[in-house]
Amino acid sequence: QVQLVESGGGLVQPGGSLRLSCAASGSISSIYRMGWYRQAPGKQRDMVAQITNGGSTNYADSVKGRFTISRDNAKNTVTLEMNSLKPEDAAVYYCNADIRPSTTPTILLNYWGQGTQVTVSS
Repeated sequence: QVQLVESGGGLVQPGGSLRLSCAASGSISSIYRMGWYRQAPGKQRDMVAQITNGGSTNYADSVKGRFTISRDNAKNTVTLEMNSLKPEDAAVYYCNADIRPSTTPTILLNYWGQGTQVTVSS
């Protein structure tokens, strides 16, 4: 069973910083892409940042220059450093990954974490 577990959410003042982490565990053959999505109340879930196993990154325009995604392939972890946070960054942040489970290594499956709340407020 493959799982994604996030940590690091919380309350921060505008202009502050937070770091989100996500660890993939279970019977994993390989991980292709890892990323973060967010969903605010009443809104759709949107991509925030993605990173491939080769290190290529992709960011939403709204976070470019403020957020940085990184990953540790050996530990199956992905981190999102969030700086200069704005009230509009407040949302539930979800970790997402494209994983080949050990049980079915020829099949690429998509997994979601349970989400972690980020609140930006003074």
